[in-house]
Amino acid sequence: MPRSAALKPEQVPADCKPTLDAFTENIGFIPNMMATFAQSPIAFNAWAALLGSLSKALDVKTRDRIGLAVSEVNGCNYCLRIPSFTAEHMAKLAVDEIILARQGHASDPKRDAAVQFGRKVIETRGKVSDADLKAVRDAGYTDANVMEIVGLVAMYSLTNFFSNVFDPE
Repeated sequence: MPRSAALKPEQVPADCKPTLDAFTENIGFIPNMMATFAQSPIAFNAWAALLGSLSKALDVKTRDRIGLAVSEVNGCNYCLRIPSFTAEHMAKLAVDEIILARQGHASDPKRDAAVQFGRKVIETRGKVSDADLKAVRDAGYTDANVMEIVGLVAMYSLTNFFSNVFDPE
């Protein structure tokens, strides 16, 4: 049961409206998580800015898989339901790829290294081993890419934590 109500469009604070409208235009609807999160213009716009910046990191298929791996570790039921519900708006992951991603893997070897590393980051709270870092670098990721993976883990964790705390429908 939700712990906070999703705002109706007329209830959205003016400071959140442009960002929420952009999401609506992009995906065709307002997810309840965003309509709930919009109660705080400061938190919502900070999260949206992070999401916007990190949407340029890596490629969408890798980002989505990292998101699923992080959401699995964080036990975010809301976020784990989203890919199947909005598949036409995401990287169109096949069911077997969703399952692999939730396990911290991908069928593509390079993408698999990024997803495994992202999962290690969340599982260890960033205290990855030298071998973990070497594995992602050996797969072809630069230190800048590794920083982007860490940023994605943080952004997805923020989304997961919000969803876990407020339990939107």
